[in-house]
Amino acid sequence: MSTSPELYMKRLLAAGYDRIYQLNRCFRKGERGRYHNPEFSLLEWYRTGAGYEQMIRDTEQLVTTIASKLGMGTTLRHRGKKIDLEPPWLRFTISEAFKKMAGWDPVIEPEARRFDEDMVLKVIPNLNPSRPTVLMDYPAPMASLARLKPGSPDVAERAEVFIGGLELANAYSELTDRREQEARFLKEAEQIKQEQNRIAPMPQKFLRVLSNIPECAGIALGMDRLVMLFCDAQAIDEVIPFTVDEA
Repeated sequence: MSTSPELYMKRLLAAGYDRIYQLNRCFRKGERGRYHNPEFSLLEWYRTGAGYEQMIRDTEQLVTTIASKLGMGTTLRHRGKKIDLEPPWLRFTISEAFKKMAGWDPVIEPEARRFDEDMVLKVIPNLNPSRPTVLMDYPAPMASLARLKPGSPDVAERAEVFIGGLELANAYSELTDRREQEARFLKEAEQIKQEQNRIAPMPQKFLRVLSNIPECAGIALGMDRLVMLFCDAQAIDEVIPFTVDEA
């Protein structure tokens, strides 16, 4: 079981498919908590000729369509709060959000550990609870598969969707430059070797076809978390049949 179908789906884009999706079971060892189980369901889709903004619009349409089909209109009730789903959703850059809520700019100071801690403890808890929010334009080192923003090489075209305190989806304008992607992979592999003392294999089949992929964008959406929202569940354990603790 893979951590994500991403690299395989991009090989399909290279083969000429222009709109693809997959509902997949994934596994990420060690991820366990209120919103995490090592085995989970992921909906991932890609469009050619699109960027990360289009993927966010797709997600707005998907979520509002589900709400409408369930008779909710554009109002979702989750954990005692009303959430207005009417598009367009709120959008903030990472720089804007972190400067306001954490007091620093991770684009200027890309410190990964500090970023992760402040995202969980300071940024996400202070997002507007009554509206879905999109955080955009991540520091370039924190988006290894996303293309850099034209005119702003310090940020990548990556966006994440948050609803009701849940991180729901992660979108990229995809990087299609083989040499740049390989350089990023090599840098990450060296970091893994130093920090974890293990060798990370290079995805050579993916790299060989990367130059054949047209301009495109993709997004991965956590289906278990989407079900949590619409079922007003407090934890992922309520919407999956078995957890790692019951294996």
